[in-house]
Amino acid sequence: MTNRIIIAGGGLAGLTAAIHLAQKGQKITLFEKDVFPRHKVCGEYLSREVVPYFNALQIPWRELKAKKIDKLCYSTPSGKAIDLTLPMGALGVSRYALDNLLFETAKANGVEILREKLLEMTFLEGEFKVVSTEAEYKADYVLGSFGKRSLLDKNLDRNFFKESAPWVAVKNHYRLKDFPDDLVGLHNFKGGYCGLSKTENNHINMCYLATYKSFRTFKDPEKFNKKVLRKNPFLDSFLAEASPVFEKPLTIAQVSFSKKEAVKDHMLMLGDAAGLIHPLCGNGMAIAIHSAKIASEEILDHFVNGTKRAEMETAYKQRWEKMFRRRFKTASLLQKLLLKEKLAEVSQAIISKVPFVLPGIIKQTHGKPIV
Repeated sequence: MTNRIIIAGGGLAGLTAAIHLAQKGQKITLFEKDVFPRHKVCGEYLSREVVPYFNALQIPWRELKAKKIDKLCYSTPSGKAIDLTLPMGALGVSRYALDNLLFETAKANGVEILREKLLEMTFLEGEFKVVSTEAEYKADYVLGSFGKRSLLDKNLDRNFFKESAPWVAVKNHYRLKDFPDDLVGLHNFKGGYCGLSKTENNHINMCYLATYKSFRTFKDPEKFNKKVLRKNPFLDSFLAEASPVFEKPLTIAQVSFSKKEAVKDHMLMLGDAAGLIHPLCGNGMAIAIHSAKIASEEILDHFVNGTKRAEMETAYKQRWEKMFRRRFKTASLLQKLLLKEKLAEVSQAIISKVPFVLPGIIKQTHGKPIV
């Protein structure tokens, strides 16, 4: 049996696209190898730009009781800090809760969700052959939403998979009584940077990105926290008082920010599968969700107007570039700045004297409300 549309991966982008397309009458089969709910390595800071789109899809996001984040504290490795009000603000919500909400909403909209690991996807003579651990399927269209790095990328012979992946991401939840509900912290340390913000369950999510070069000396996250993170006074104070929720932190190795294709072998790639979304882009979660909207709209327009597949693919690539290129470019420049300790301190001094600069930079890394 041929499925109209198959979605490979049940993260934010895949689930959102499934909901969008199913609500427009499309038959959707989504493959996800893991169970819901589950924790994932993520900053868990969701820009409010997604709210109009969630409302349009009737996703009951208010049920999450997410924290409303309006303030930012940014500090350099030495602890020099700047505090400001965020132009748009965000929602503090765990992936455990948000992904599960989207999963339940997708099921309620008639999406078929199969817990099977995909092994191969190939396009031949106008249709896809999709092979899982359980069976072989056919589809007219495939959306790739399988995250940062997957064996599917290797099987598709994607160029980024052959390049170095010099980053490590680490996440844990903590308990701390006096951490503000409305604050996100971005704290720089030698070889990386760390985000702190509260989620709907009153846990504080600590998620940091470090170069493998700086991390490999210690390898163990607890040792790295003690020897590296805690040299930043803000992180030292937090870790001295907070107690971890998870027995062991969650980690992702081989993280890369190399350029990817938004379309590969006629598959529309979503979220991290289309271009690894930099933590400094303002909000990777919102970008993933927005990419689902763009892909869904282009497929539906293709169905309605009868355009050629190649035209639909080109339209998606162009919208992806137009919508996210500036954010990616700004984030890349910021990362280079933050990883050079002296430059980070100098830039902090300049920003302190010209306070309107930082809100302007933040605006460059965030999108407008998604309507």
